[in-house]
Amino acid sequence: MTEPTLEPGKGAGGAPKKPPGAGKPAPRKRAAAGPRRWPAVLLGLVLLGAAGLLLLAYGAVLLWPRLPDLNEVTDYRPDLPLRIYTAQGTLIGEFGVQRRAVIPYDKVPLQLKQAVLAAEDSRFFEHGAIDFAGVARAALADFGAGGAVQGASTLTMQVARDFYLSPEKTPLRKLVETLLAYKIENTLSKEQIFDRYINQVYLGQRAYGFAAAAQVYFGKPVTELSLAQFAVLAGLPQAPSAYNPQTNLKLAVWRQHYVLGRMLALGDITRAQYEQALAAPLNVASGQGVLHYSVQADFAAETVRRIMVARFGESAYTDGYRVTTTLLDRDQNAATAAVRAGVISYDRRGGWRGPEGHVAIDDAAAVRAALKNRPVVGGLHAAVVLDVTPGGVQLLNRSGEQITVAGAGLDFCRAGLSPRAPQARRLQRGAIVRLRQLDGHWQITQLPQVQSALVSMQPSTGAVQAWVGGFDFAHEKFDHVNQAYRQPGSSFKPFIYSAAVALGLAPSTIIDDAPLSINPGPGQPLWQPRNYEGRFEGRMPASTALAKSDNVAAVRVVLAVGVPYARLHASQFGLPLQQIPPYPTMVLGAGSFSPLQMARAYSVFASGGYLVQPHLITRVADARGRVLYRWSQPALGSADAPRIISAGNAFLLTTMMQDVIRRGTGAAARVLGRDELAGKTGTTSSFRDAWFDGFDHNHVAIAWVGFDQPRSLGNGMQGAAVALPIWIDYMRAALQGSSNTPWAVPPDVVQLPIDPSTGFASLSPGGSTQPSYFLQQYPPLDGSMAHAAGARSNAATAPFVVLPSPGIMPGGQ
Repeated sequence: MTEPTLEPGKGAGGAPKKPPGAGKPAPRKRAAAGPRRWPAVLLGLVLLGAAGLLLLAYGAVLLWPRLPDLNEVTDYRPDLPLRIYTAQGTLIGEFGVQRRAVIPYDKVPLQLKQAVLAAEDSRFFEHGAIDFAGVARAALADFGAGGAVQGASTLTMQVARDFYLSPEKTPLRKLVETLLAYKIENTLSKEQIFDRYINQVYLGQRAYGFAAAAQVYFGKPVTELSLAQFAVLAGLPQAPSAYNPQTNLKLAVWRQHYVLGRMLALGDITRAQYEQALAAPLNVASGQGVLHYSVQADFAAETVRRIMVARFGESAYTDGYRVTTTLLDRDQNAATAAVRAGVISYDRRGGWRGPEGHVAIDDAAAVRAALKNRPVVGGLHAAVVLDVTPGGVQLLNRSGEQITVAGAGLDFCRAGLSPRAPQARRLQRGAIVRLRQLDGHWQITQLPQVQSALVSMQPSTGAVQAWVGGFDFAHEKFDHVNQAYRQPGSSFKPFIYSAAVALGLAPSTIIDDAPLSINPGPGQPLWQPRNYEGRFEGRMPASTALAKSDNVAAVRVVLAVGVPYARLHASQFGLPLQQIPPYPTMVLGAGSFSPLQMARAYSVFASGGYLVQPHLITRVADARGRVLYRWSQPALGSADAPRIISAGNAFLLTTMMQDVIRRGTGAAARVLGRDELAGKTGTTSSFRDAWFDGFDHNHVAIAWVGFDQPRSLGNGMQGAAVALPIWIDYMRAALQGSSNTPWAVPPDVVQLPIDPSTGFASLSPGGSTQPSYFLQQYPPLDGSMAHAAGARSNAATAPFVVLPSPGIMPGGQ
């Protein structure tokens, strides 16, 4: 502290000073000694400074040979996370201890360069390793404030510290930092030093470098940020935790204003740009340190991560591998939106269950903790009820914003507003609920309990176009696309019909939907399959039986072809044999398969009979861009994409599944206005699982809905009611830009006139006829054999037509 200056004749407080020895004889005055001591003091200071310089020089001489080499800076290879991209190059996942994305100097936006220099070292390109003018300026500022208030570290000194030194503040470390800065300045250009700084500096939330920080704090690439956002990032190096815009927006804005002011003073921006940046919204990404992506594909990214770690071990997290997937941006976003909308729609049918928790509204810390521990799930935001009034419900969300929900926004939870509502369902002060924004208005809703999955692949290549393994990965990481093995219900029937087609069944083959009893074995009760509606409709074509998902007809088909053959045939679609039960119930979906397995199986129909392998990765490159793996498409018909059914078989099943949409259980899909769409609904016993498996020329999409712990979705919750709407929403986007192309008739299929009442060839020109497709080697029998076939059906020993002869599959007992 500076001593106060004393005026002659006055004390420290400015009061008159009483002369010493007042009232006594004045002693003889001695000569003043001060002026005589100044030369000695100055000489001492000079000698002390010289000694200090000699000591520093001696230390530098001793330390210089012991300084680390600069390989880490010159051959810059930082730990880089595993980064995963869509086919269009959109980032969808990043895995590593450090979040870092290296951006070359010439790719750094100019305004970001200017903001960083304005905040940290405005004379960087003018001075050497040390900015002596900056040191003097900092010293004066510190002296005036009576303490350290301004630093004098240059960017080069910060690079030395970031690469080689600890953050401790000691004279020895400062000396080593200075020496390293000189060494770096003599080795690298200014542009290279700036490149190292902007990619290495720590900016909070595990983000190293400005490119990574842009993704963490604003959820987009650094090249897409605004001047206002650049200024926020540029203010972070001084104190990343204090100026974190996600946790302390007020301080972050204060620091941003300082950076913008410096840019204005340096002439980097105009007054108009300055004012505009001050007023511009920051749009800080929600969540603390949570990476935000424009395409949400967490389940697919996690699958890729597992593949990479299995291949490269822990180095997958540090060596900067870049993986390009097959996912399509539009398809992935459409699938995510479709799954979430479908799950919420189903959940709302069940009504309001009540708040997900309660908190003491007067305990501010408890309220903050309750909201902090409840992140956004599938677009549903946590909020605490502050008050319930006739005019609406006041709530507080995670960002501290107060929201009022009224009118239609309360429709879903209105049962909880009644004073007679049970305590568990009542909406009152302190209740923790979820908010959903729809068309600009908030609604009170709840977290759904049901789960869903959607996977889509290109049938001729196996390229996965969309992969959504659940409602929200952050809420539940179990991937229902490839980890959930559920009963497929009637969506399994096409594989059994395909087995019958291989033996001669045609879409026009008549099957008798009549009561059927099966003896499963000694001591076992008779099995009597039933249809969903509980009634029997008699004789119908096979295409109608599949379109209506008739259970009894399907059982007749599997019995006609034989259970062993049907089981083996179905397994050729890539469905593991051990997952297919060796009983007639297999045709009703008694096995268990994942949506990904079902997508592969259905791709056989869409590809014309070939079994392709689904794949998610097309390219793997290292940090230097060297390609380590590139997927190559196998030729259809090769060992990697074998033909497992004939083109005619695939075509006939496709036409039958087109009828599912045209006039069967999938009729709701007609809203898409596409003639080529084909598919099959699936519903399991007691409505535990709901499916829709459908395709066109370029997409095989599987939608599934169910609970993790299997239980009923509710009476009437069939695949058509629950899963099909999700499939429709996805396909509406996926089909954009594609043509409505009919399925080409393959060479092994013929179209002939038949009598629709019998399924036999029509011989009478004047009779009722209609065209029907047949495999070329199995044309329809002529009508003269109908009586014989019917007679044979009455024999107790032969209740079913033995294929390959097409025609009637009559009823029996």
